[in-house]
Amino acid sequence: MNLWLLVWHYLSSRPLNTALNIFLLGLGIAVVTLLILVNHQLQEKVTSNSRGIDLVVGAKGSPMQLILCNIFHIDFPTGNISLRDAERIAKNRLVKKAIPMALGDSYGGYRIVGTTPAYAALYDASIAEGSASSEPMAVTLGYAAARGLALSPGSTFASDHGLTQSGHAHDEHKFKVTAVLARTNTVLDNLILTSVESIWKVHDMETADLGNVQDGVASPLVPSVAAGDSTREITSLLIQYRSAMGAIQMPRWVNGQSRLQAASPAFETARLFSIVGAGVSVLRGFAFILIFISALSIFIALYNSLKERKYDLAIMRSMGASRSKIFFSVLLEGTALSFSGALLGLVLAHLALFLVPLFLDEAARSGISAWIFLPEEGIVLAAGVLLGIVCAALPAVQAYRTDISRVLSSAD
Repeated sequence: MNLWLLVWHYLSSRPLNTALNIFLLGLGIAVVTLLILVNHQLQEKVTSNSRGIDLVVGAKGSPMQLILCNIFHIDFPTGNISLRDAERIAKNRLVKKAIPMALGDSYGGYRIVGTTPAYAALYDASIAEGSASSEPMAVTLGYAAARGLALSPGSTFASDHGLTQSGHAHDEHKFKVTAVLARTNTVLDNLILTSVESIWKVHDMETADLGNVQDGVASPLVPSVAAGDSTREITSLLIQYRSAMGAIQMPRWVNGQSRLQAASPAFETARLFSIVGAGVSVLRGFAFILIFISALSIFIALYNSLKERKYDLAIMRSMGASRSKIFFSVLLEGTALSFSGALLGLVLAHLALFLVPLFLDEAARSGISAWIFLPEEGIVLAAGVLLGIVCAALPAVQAYRTDISRVLSSAD
């Protein structure tokens, strides 16, 4: 007697009930798996995008907004700070590296960032096409930006003010693409990099004297202007500490300045995940409710089918089937249901991650992939199978204890 064929016969004899049980369990497993995949990849993205950045200095406002804007580039700037104030911070003995950021414009939904080559170096970026240029109005495209905008070295475009394509266009100043970066799987892929001077030029700030530092010394942040220039502004400063002492002293010192504030990426991202965690917990709870309902449904289905199949089981026993074979046939039925549901859930989770970016640009730019498989998914699959075994245990025990003579005599 082939147990697999027997189980297949029983399950296929109730197609709607079987499909419903598998779908309910699959839906719950899919939500749990989706949360695992998204949470894992988001944490990796946060870590990779903030590497090498110990502190962000910008205008007074929300520290969270400062981090979201200047590291993850998904929010608006809190304002500008003077280049002179930024230089004073960059010269601090506790600062190892300071990278200026000038924001405000975008093109096709991709943010334009005025900065220095040190910013791309944070992510170990390399040139895939063309050659990078420090000339004003020359830009280097991130991997995803180049493909999303269908631009290549030699292309030109005019930026839009703000992050939306409906913003005011700076048609009088054209950017020229000189290079495209290789894929880094970081936020850099979605950016358009240029020099700080280019941002100043687009916004009609005086640029005639750039590169002509005659008196005094050049700015440590933007060498084309003199140090201490009080007329120039940038959006923020990315800081890397020289030693652990910087984490203790720098934020307090910066926040003591009337026009500046400091935000720690590590602290703010931890706070962000704690806020998001509340929503994740609600979704996880919803998923567990679905799984519980599915488990209850599988148990009821097996229990009821056992009542309907008492005579069949008695006939099987009378024809030589052992008690253990009857026991394992019911157990195998529950396992098959739960395994199919768990497997469907894993497929649905990856399918959702594949389809959503096709319809939502924001999801596509997040860099979350459907083709990443985690060890936790194996645990979810094993837990689903175990759930089926638990649900089938009681019906299987009852099938094992079936009294052949009583069942056959009652049938007569």
